[in-house]
Amino acid sequence: MTDDNGSTGGDGGREKTPSRQRKRFPGISSRAYEHPADRSALVALRKLSGFDTVFKALSGLLPERSLRLLFLSDSVRVGDAQFAHLHTMLRDACYILDLEKVPAMYVTQDPKPNAMCIGLDEPIIVVSTGLVELLDEEEMRAVIGHEVGHALSGHSVYRTILLFLTNLALKVAWIPLGNVAIMAIVTALREWFRKSELSADRAGLLVGQDLQASMRGLMKIAGGNHLHAMNVDAFLEQAEEYEASGDLRDSVLKILNVLPRSHPFTTVRAAELKKWAGTRDYQRIMDGHYPRRTEDGDTSVSDSIRESATHYADTVRTSKDPLMKLVGDIAGGAGDLGGKLREKFTGGSGGGGAKSAG
Repeated sequence: MTDDNGSTGGDGGREKTPSRQRKRFPGISSRAYEHPADRSALVALRKLSGFDTVFKALSGLLPERSLRLLFLSDSVRVGDAQFAHLHTMLRDACYILDLEKVPAMYVTQDPKPNAMCIGLDEPIIVVSTGLVELLDEEEMRAVIGHEVGHALSGHSVYRTILLFLTNLALKVAWIPLGNVAIMAIVTALREWFRKSELSADRAGLLVGQDLQASMRGLMKIAGGNHLHAMNVDAFLEQAEEYEASGDLRDSVLKILNVLPRSHPFTTVRAAELKKWAGTRDYQRIMDGHYPRRTEDGDTSVSDSIRESATHYADTVRTSKDPLMKLVGDIAGGAGDLGGKLREKFTGGSGGGGAKSAG
């Protein structure tokens, strides 16, 4: 691997220089940074009854040309003449992750900080004015790397279908049972997309190569542009408290709270990214040892599923969440399910007489 101090433009030249040297990863496969939960959720999604039929039908029907025309007509296309600093970051991100074709990128007027990568044939990156105004250069570089990671992983296809089906579900909600099947697929897509965000966060770190900038960006998305009043360590402590606090009822509420969301909670994303940045896997990538795209055809689906299963087993074993602890206890033969649930929810010992109601 070599250090890079240049960025490629559409003409293939190295026209501008980023603020500091960064390593680049020639031929890197998205498998290098994809979260195991991302891969397993996508496998589960593809096994969902009716998904293949819907996917094939929508692939030919979705108005991708209309999407492109919409952004072309009502947003600002990033380039050398417009938002040139973002264009430099985009080209640099594509150069670092070795994405041959630089995606089209647009800035759209929206005070809410947001970014997305959509498109079926070719990915389009869209960032909101709220995000551009909120983040500094290094934080924005991580976000653009995050979206380029989505593009390299092919996430834009499923994201586009999720947007379409979400809008469709709203339109047919008045029909009795009309949106049940659609919402089943939307729910599964959201579950996958939340996991895919963890993968893309890793890609953003590989591009920015500044963990503190990635942390600051997530913290700003949660609490606004008030860095003087916030602290990264305290923010990460929130994630630990969120995971460990409460009882089984709180665990169920956590699940219900996250179901309608397309993104994981920001404290959880920050904690997951910091954890990955401290692993040997991340260091090996930085040292130049990572899976190449040329090897993608030789990968085994069963190996991916096995890796995902191992990840989930480790998560259950090390989690401080009460529900995950219970699952681990039961899996380890530490008691029967009914007794454990009764004890956790009622606070009873499960041995003597029942508690009297107050």
